Amino acid sequence: MKKPLWMIASAAVLILLGTFLIANTAGRDKAEQAEGTDIRKLVEDISTGREKPQSASISATTLTVTDAGNKETTYTLPENEFFLSIAPYVQQTHPCEIHSLTGCQGEMVNEEFTVTLHDSEGNTFMKDEVLKSGANGFMDLWVPRDRTYLIRIVQDGKVAEKQLSTYPDDQTCITTMQLM
Repeated sequence: MKKPLWMIASAAVLILLGTFLIANTAGRDKAEQAEGTDIRKLVEDISTGREKPQSASISATTLTVTDAGNKETTYTLPENEFFLSIAPYVQQTHPCEIHSLTGCQGEMVNEEFTVTLHDSEGNTFMKDEVLKSGANGFMDLWVPRDRTYLIRIVQDGKVAEKQLSTYPDDQTCITTMQLM
């Protein structure tokens, strides 16, 4: 017994519509989960290797993570915090503007530095704090946005100072602080 063509077409449309609605709902749930993500913890987990995406980069406003299946997820950074990743060096560095949490490699791995950070209004955010670079040679800092800072890094009598700013077009990857 043959079914009319319109019945087969209607069934196909219903199946496609159901599939679309299920996929759309799942995507919306995933987006809601992404909004509730602790961005600072996610960045730390990727930087330390506890999370291992295919790639992850962090600009002044967003964190972009690509998983093993090439699915890209973009997270908005906190509106009042700016991420800086700093790789002091003595002999070797690389040009960088947007920090790759999974690709950038600094010269000075797992080393301690004394760091002082002031903003242009005279506020002190760090005073001779000892920070340790990670396995990637970078120290990660979260600082208030929309300010200009003077950062001073000291190690074994060598010093690097730099003026940095945290505005929407500023870089997150600082690889120009040579200890001398």
